[in-house]
Amino acid sequence: MKLENKVDSFSMLNNSSSSALKHLLVCTLLLCGGNKAACSLREGKKIWQQPKLDPVEAQSFLYDTFPSGFLWGTGTSAFQTEGFWDQEGKGSSVWDHFTSSSVWGSFEAEAISLASDSYTRWEEDVKALELLGVKSYSFSLSWPRLFPDGNARSPPNTAAVEHYSRLIERLLEKKIEPIVTLYHWDLPQVLQEQYGGWRNDTLVELFQEYAAFCFDTFGTHVKYWLTIHNPYVVAVHGYGTGMHAPGETGGPAGSLTVAHNLIRAHAKAWHTYDTHFRPNQKGKISIVLGSHWIEPQGGQATQDNVESCQQSIEAVLGWFANPIFGDGDYPVSLRNRHGGIMPTFTPEEKLSVQKTADYFALSFGPNNLRLGQKLVRFNQTVALDLRRVLKWIKLEYGDPRVLVAEAGWFSEASVEREDTVAIYLMKKFVNQVLQAIRTDGVQVFGYFAWSLVDGFEWNYGFTVRRGLFHIDFTQKNRTRTPKTSAQYYQHLVADNGFLRDETLRETDGVFPCDFHWGIADSTLQVHFYPFSPQFTDPHLYSWNVTGDKLLRPVQGVSMPTRSPQCTDYLAIRDHLRLFASTGASHYSFALNWSLILPHGDLSNVNNEALRYYRCVLTEIKKLNLESVVILYYPTQRAPNLGLPGPIHAIGGWLNHSTAEAFQEYAALCFQQLGSWVRYWITINEPNRLLDIYANGGEKRRAAHSLLLAHAKAWRLYEREYYSQQKALVSLALHADWTEPAIPSLKSHSAAAHRFLLFELGRFLDPLLGTKYEGTHGRRRYSQELKANLENIDLSGSPFLSLTANEKEELKGALSFIALNHFTTRLVSPYPTTQASFQRKQPPDHGCLTLSDPTWPSSGLGQAIVPQGLRKLLKWVSQRYGKALPIIVTAIGIDDQAPVEDKLRQHYLHSYLQEALKARRLDGVNLQGFYMWKLQDRHDPKFGLFTSSQHQSKAKASVAAYKEIIHHRGFPLNGTKQTCRLSEPHQQCSACVWMLRNKAMLVFGGCLLIAAVMFVALLTTVIFNKMGRSRGGRRRMKWKRKRREGVPVRLWPRMAKY
Repeated sequence: MKLENKVDSFSMLNNSSSSALKHLLVCTLLLCGGNKAACSLREGKKIWQQPKLDPVEAQSFLYDTFPSGFLWGTGTSAFQTEGFWDQEGKGSSVWDHFTSSSVWGSFEAEAISLASDSYTRWEEDVKALELLGVKSYSFSLSWPRLFPDGNARSPPNTAAVEHYSRLIERLLEKKIEPIVTLYHWDLPQVLQEQYGGWRNDTLVELFQEYAAFCFDTFGTHVKYWLTIHNPYVVAVHGYGTGMHAPGETGGPAGSLTVAHNLIRAHAKAWHTYDTHFRPNQKGKISIVLGSHWIEPQGGQATQDNVESCQQSIEAVLGWFANPIFGDGDYPVSLRNRHGGIMPTFTPEEKLSVQKTADYFALSFGPNNLRLGQKLVRFNQTVALDLRRVLKWIKLEYGDPRVLVAEAGWFSEASVEREDTVAIYLMKKFVNQVLQAIRTDGVQVFGYFAWSLVDGFEWNYGFTVRRGLFHIDFTQKNRTRTPKTSAQYYQHLVADNGFLRDETLRETDGVFPCDFHWGIADSTLQVHFYPFSPQFTDPHLYSWNVTGDKLLRPVQGVSMPTRSPQCTDYLAIRDHLRLFASTGASHYSFALNWSLILPHGDLSNVNNEALRYYRCVLTEIKKLNLESVVILYYPTQRAPNLGLPGPIHAIGGWLNHSTAEAFQEYAALCFQQLGSWVRYWITINEPNRLLDIYANGGEKRRAAHSLLLAHAKAWRLYEREYYSQQKALVSLALHADWTEPAIPSLKSHSAAAHRFLLFELGRFLDPLLGTKYEGTHGRRRYSQELKANLENIDLSGSPFLSLTANEKEELKGALSFIALNHFTTRLVSPYPTTQASFQRKQPPDHGCLTLSDPTWPSSGLGQAIVPQGLRKLLKWVSQRYGKALPIIVTAIGIDDQAPVEDKLRQHYLHSYLQEALKARRLDGVNLQGFYMWKLQDRHDPKFGLFTSSQHQSKAKASVAAYKEIIHHRGFPLNGTKQTCRLSEPHQQCSACVWMLRNKAMLVFGGCLLIAAVMFVALLTTVIFNKMGRSRGGRRRMKWKRKRREGVPVRLWPRMAKY
């Protein structure tokens, strides 16, 4: 049969009788009765009404593989990549016309004409597919290349037919399944000029004829067809906003008309394939529909918010999906919103449109999420959640099979090959698809990472890139170079998902008996006045004298007052009661330097503040608990950085005299409080304090002063106080772990190492040297640190030269290593293009930090990466040796839950698991773990206790922490682990004898007490009898004298003093 006769026969489909359609409706109803899943429609709204998952489960990463036979692929579109736009008989498209008439620079215009040159370099594209290991390739046919005049009744362009045939045949040779799109936005310009494009329903028939030609010409080798790619973008931005070709600004009315014609055109093409080609070719056909995702504003799933979310999805995805996968008509919300300008389907058209897709093809990417967000947000929150979209499709349209036909994000053009952000968003999207399959039961059978090669990105031109393979558009030779995202996708495809990291498995074991189970706080608030007025009020009061139940002072009477005792400060008692209830053994808090020494020297010592701190320490000691005291706790919120005002006024840490002032302050604290303190921290997080300084010069001076201040305090303590007080002294560093953003790149690995050297080595190297320098190596700023500076473009070294005396003073000035750890960061080299664009100096370490979006995180964005703690401890232990103990002096996370803080419980459990692995498996000399912090004062809520209206309430994490402490970790089978007395202290022989004979001792003690009581009773009886006998004789003598007339004087009995 000739082609034109076939096209004529396809047009006969339009003459179907209404009776046949009614018969189809009856069959559909019968089918629905037997297929519950197929008819459980319109339940998408439930996704926002379902109970919220806890934050841990909601953010969990799934380690699993995809079903066998899962279709991994990638794709391109003709106009974006083919180029060769006016060669070999190709006609002009609306995008050719749009880009030539729009405001594009000469570079863009020239680059667009060649694009990615895929028309001539298609064999390189196939090799790129082989490198990725994918099993499918989605590409689009160019309508104007096949039919320059847009009319499929005309003879086709032979060169185009041969090109696509060669491509399809080569793909099949390589066992790569072709998925062919008929229309990806490049409408023949002649149809736009002659008919007005998709505004004219004539294109419905023209598209049907074009589709029939493609099915007939290529269909024997193609098993998956896609009619139209993301019709929403064509309708809204091509004919509504004018952002896309053909650039018409017809507003909502224009968009609605175009969308109506696109849906009808798709349905015609489907029926053409279903009737005339499916019986022989056995293929499947669908349409790619784009979507965003939306969540209720503020997480509040109120009825209004849920309705708005549903309407938002219906306004984009449902606009096209509801007629095809639903009831054959537009969503009610869309019809209500647009009223009379909304086109309508006839009853026959509804039946003709309904169920015209063999699977659901979804596009999820920037074309829907970036373009016109405000049009469909409905005052709700847009989210990058592909899993939720897939689950909504299942609930709304009866569990169809789904192909993710386009997914991915973009990178700025300047990124070139190291597209780090694209990697992690790919990881996020693919894992969301895996969770939709394994957890939600969505029938996803394929995933296509978009796109294969860099190309022209529509209204963004060449400013952004989406390809897995990089192309330099300034070079005529459009060489394909794999990006790091291509390498990542290659591994995903090879593994068929995400293989579990065996190091994440939990272990069992316990921590030693002398392990610090701690809680860390910031500067302790001082309450100068005791609760009771008896310490300041000398009056004596009478109560209810006149029946008014009031206290009234007694005039003229003054009572002595007494000085308050430590137990009289209710704030101390209540605070320590909370602490003791956790089961922790060590409490870390900071003194207020500016409060103790307001002038910064000993000319004005606040003895009341010292007395209060002394009370806190003595009360802690009475509870048989230990204190860790921080001398200086910098804060960026206070105007003076936590320094006394006069010291800050002369430059603070930029003035080297501050180190001397700090030594003087430390000496006072050691003298006044040292008897109750076992562990001192001189300065908390000096590396974070450096962040406030504007340039490298100030950072160098401040770091130098902070190091010397610590060393001077440490030397002072060792020299004058250690022999009596026996405390250990250190400084605490902020110590987040860093991972190379792209581990396969040496530059990223070097950046991660450099970041750690600047964060930790800058302070620890001068104090401890490194393990590699030998036991007697010289302590100085590490040569490794200096060498790292040569690899980055910085204005100068962040380090100062140390004098010989300074080196000696710093050498070994550390009794233990104190680390404050909270999270893990990804690190890459700081891009020079970003520094020049933003016109600012890069950080001194020359690194850019970011986070993996698949890591669970808190409300403040703090990532939960437990294995980072273990890696940090191992790195420190390997670099500085195991001689000094390591204590994690602060670790915690914000959790907005008032009581059931599940995120913090997960954080606590998982990080302690990694701490145990570091100690048991890696041999790290870890001796303490301090949760940050005791009590909430203000948001964010890091506290283990809530604090509202002077009432404190324990969160669930308190019981979780107490349970772990009770078991000393994670013993096998959860058995309680008791500590023998010999573990923390050496037992004396007498103590051992007493312990072994405690029953006999108790019995003997009882006998002794009984004997003493008997003797006391006997003595009392004897003395009473003697007293009565003497009293009787005196009375007889007195009576005798009275009879004899002798006068008797009665003297009052005098008290003895």
